[in-house]
Amino acid sequence: MVLFNKPYGVLSQFTSSEARPTLKGYLPQAGIYPAGRLDSDSEGLLILTDDGRLQQRIADPRHELPKIYWAQVEGIPDPQALEMMGSGLDLGDFRSQPCRVRAMPEPEGLWPRYPPIRMRKAIPTAWLEIELREGKNRQVRRMTAKVGFPTLRLIRWAIGSWNLAGLAPGAWLEVA
Repeated sequence: MVLFNKPYGVLSQFTSSEARPTLKGYLPQAGIYPAGRLDSDSEGLLILTDDGRLQQRIADPRHELPKIYWAQVEGIPDPQALEMMGSGLDLGDFRSQPCRVRAMPEPEGLWPRYPPIRMRKAIPTAWLEIELREGKNRQVRRMTAKVGFPTLRLIRWAIGSWNLAGLAPGAWLEVA
C-alpha cells in the first residue's frame, strides 16, 4: 500500500494525458491503483494498493471509513452555516449524510499551492475541517457553496488512520 500526497492539478489516474500530469509521473510502482480519487483541483491523500478488498473498504461509503478534509473557504462561516453542513444538505442529486464540521486555524506547516489561490483584499478566508464518511463527486465543494462559502482550496488530510503527516506534495510512502 502506498500513501501519496497528490499535488494540485494532477489527475488521479495512471493513464497518460497530454494536457495534465498523472500519477504515472510520480509513482514508479506497477500494479497499484487509487482507492477512491481526488479531483485535479484538490490536493492531498490518495491511498494506492493492489488489494481489491482494501480498495473496496476505503472507497465504498457503506464501510463508513472517515475521511478528513481541510477546506479554505471564501468568507467566514457562522455557526449556523457549520450546523447546516454538519446536519446534511440537499445537494440536488443527493442529500449529504450528517458529518463533523468545525472551524480551524490555518494548518501549520501547510505547503504553498501552485498556482496560488486567488485572494481578494476585501474578502477574508477561513479554514474548515470536515469529516465525512461518504465521498461523492465534488461533495465538499458543493456543501460549502450551498451554505454560501465557496471552497478556494481543498486538501484531503486523512483517510481512516492514515494521514499526510510528513509527506510533501508529490511524495509517497510505502506502508504495510
